[in-house]
Amino acid sequence: MSDEARSHFTLAVPRRKSIGLANDHAGFPLKGFVKALLAEHCDEVIDVGAQSADPVDFPDVTRKAVSLILDGKVERVVLVCGTGAGACIAANKTPGIRAAVTHDTFVARQAVEHDNVNVICIGAWIVGQQIAADVVRTFLAAEFRTEEHFRRRVQKLEALEQELIQAAIAKGKGEPKS
Repeated sequence: MSDEARSHFTLAVPRRKSIGLANDHAGFPLKGFVKALLAEHCDEVIDVGAQSADPVDFPDVTRKAVSLILDGKVERVVLVCGTGAGACIAANKTPGIRAAVTHDTFVARQAVEHDNVNVICIGAWIVGQQIAADVVRTFLAAEFRTEEHFRRRVQKLEALEQELIQAAIAKGKGEPKS
């Protein structure tokens, strides 16, 4: 079935300077497809993922990928692992990162529009190429909606993040290191 026969609408995906990509060994089989898709929508895909199916730890590749956002090299990152869950957990440990597991276009769009998500995590064991393509394009096309209630909620997420950082710092003071 052609894309034209499948799709009921065409997404306007803005061209970006660069997009980050990372994968672990479980995501490696889907990586080449996702990388080629991202290349259609940016000048440079910055790939910091595994280059083979040899086992790697997803927290390590996730750290490299989210650093691309923190360093201002990209605004968005796509992570590909087995289920998306582990990479999402790792990404969300990083201040300033808002990641979501996205296996459908509704979540891919709403996570950006409502929650200002800057990282999506896709499970290569869960979705095939066509769903991955739809999800990635939807993520790239979506923009954060600036209505007051969406801004307020994201600001509360940022405040919570800062409170937890400060609490962790305060807890660490005066306690012996184990």
